[in-house]
Amino acid sequence: MANKKTRALTEDEFYLIIETIDAGFITDKGIKIKPNHRIAVALTLQANIGLRIGDIVNLRLSDIVRDGERYRLDIVEQKTKKKREFTVQNYILTCLQTYALNNNIKSNQKLFDITVRQVQKHLQITAEHLGLENVGTHSFRKFFAVSIYNSNGYNVELVRELLQHSTTAVTQHYLSVSPRLVEDALAKHIKLPT
Repeated sequence: MANKKTRALTEDEFYLIIETIDAGFITDKGIKIKPNHRIAVALTLQANIGLRIGDIVNLRLSDIVRDGERYRLDIVEQKTKKKREFTVQNYILTCLQTYALNNNIKSNQKLFDITVRQVQKHLQITAEHLGLENVGTHSFRKFFAVSIYNSNGYNVELVRELLQHSTTAVTQHYLSVSPRLVEDALAKHIKLPT
């Protein structure tokens, strides 16, 4: 669930959660949680394209359209009502096509015939099993944002654009990057006479 306590995942946590959901597990109470490839793929997609989980569970292959030499999303985000037209990398598209083919999902059908609540509940059980706190579906969107931020020279404006936030202030709060930027700026601004 998206709330202020939900945090971004680390890369190790991301892989651990996906692998655990994909393999299934037995809880401390002896409850068997079956493997759930559908939820693993949905969360992986969220971590790779940065959409909210509500938009992920409603996604169809037909929402990815060819645009010249690239493929792009052609959706309107539920929450913001903004058109989303970013590129979908070929590797992600191939994974989704393979997933759809293996699960007999037609182009105009939802890729993930599940609810947001089902994904949240499964993730909550998994995170609890793994001993991870403050993890929800929004942690995967935040993981996307922080990864983009860190690998692109701490470019808040780029992350703002990809998340489609209204201001960089919203993005900075969302990423919790203000303290890091302040510390980096202070570290770079040492001017001592020799």
